[in-house]
Parts: sequence; structure tokens; C-alpha cells
Amino acid sequence: MDKLKGLSLFFPAYNEEANLANTVEKAIPILKSAAEKYELLIINDGSKDKTGEVAEKLAKKYSFVRVIHHNPNRGYGAAIKSGLYASKYDWIVFTDSDGQFDFSEVNLFIEKQRETEADLVIGYYLKRAVPFVRIVGSKLWEVAVFVLFGMKVTDTDCGFKMIKKEVVEKIPKLEAERGPFISSEFLIKSKQSGFKIKEVGVHHYPRKAGAATGASLKVIFSGLSDLVKLRFKV
Repeated sequence: MDKLKGLSLFFPAYNEEANLANTVEKAIPILKSAAEKYELLIINDGSKDKTGEVAEKLAKKYSFVRVIHHNPNRGYGAAIKSGLYASKYDWIVFTDSDGQFDFSEVNLFIEKQRETEADLVIGYYLKRAVPFVRIVGSKLWEVAVFVLFGMKVTDTDCGFKMIKKEVVEKIPKLEAERGPFISSEFLIKSKQSGFKIKEVGVHHYPRKAGAATGASLKVIFSGLSDLVKLRFKV
């Protein structure tokens, strides 16, 4: 498979000191094989553990690794925005830093993009390795997005996406800071701006260390509130 001319990969990270280094080290050879020019960004979102220190060590080890620090913690949406707006190459991929995705599946995204000429290729879970209550919550969120915006995709909030930089530059400015709203806002604004979205199934593996964040009721209700507000803006 021909390499991409340029690829920016970023990992949002919050309290992932036990997972980050392994996730990055495993991704690097795949990143190098996928693109002629590349960079890897770590968005340390105000972690309370040693995530920031681990990230800085990786940046010292590899010249193409950059670290962006949020202080204090600003939320998943803010981390995604920082990564999207800081990425410099024509294609951007982001995925979680907890090691629950197999980054080698980025080749599926590249193949799908070339087959369909999509502007965004978004992942959906073939089987999600999380508690049942989170799966139910995600499905209810999909229903809300469909009811409010008529947007039907298999999974809006899967944390594995590939985006043309042009999309980030041309859609209205992203506003979400916390919770699941960022992915929905991004996809809704991309679709309404006329960009082509395609999907690809990805595997999801159990977390080996640390605890998942972002599924609190406060964050969920905040996201729903933002979703309703967006409905009256667009």
C-alpha cells in the first residue's frame, strides 16, 4: 500500500502513566510505515499522575513527538480540539492512549478512504470492551443525535478517527470541552459543511491498567445540554 504524504497522529491522555509509553511505542513503527512524513502528538489533559513526565520522556527520545499540556484538566473535548488544531499534516488520526485499540488497524481507515474518497473515516466498535451500562448509554446518545440532527452513523463517539485537515480548517469552530459531545459536534458540523463521512469496524480490547474517565452523570447531562443547544444554532 502506498504511503500517505503526511500523517499527524495524536493521543488524548488523562492519568494514563501506566499505558501511554507502551501505546506510543507500539504505534510508532506503524506510523512510520503509513506515511512519508509524520508526527505524533500527546495531549496531556491535566493528568494528576505521571502522564506528563512519561510524555516528555517520549518527546526527548523521538524528535517527531510533541507534547501539549493542559493545566488544569479541561476535559476530553478540549484535548481533542487541541490535537486537531495543532496537527500539521494533510491527514489526522486520533485514538485513545489507553491501549484499547490496535493502531495497526489505521490501514483499514486508509484503505476505506482511498476506496471512497471520504473526507472523514470514523471507526465503530465491532464489540466494545466496556461495562454494559456504557454501551446502553452510547446507544441512547446515538438516538438523540439522530432525533435532533437526522444523522445516522453506527457510532459517533468511537475514539478512533481519520480526518482530512481541510475539514478541521473549514468547519465552524468546535466548542465542546467535556464529555461525548465533541465527537457528535465534529461529525454534525462536518456533514452540514458537505464533507463525506465513511465508517470502518475496529476491534476494542480490555483496558490493562488505570480507570476509564468521562462517563459520569454530570458529564453525560452536560453533553446532552450542549447537543440541544447546538440544534438551535445550526
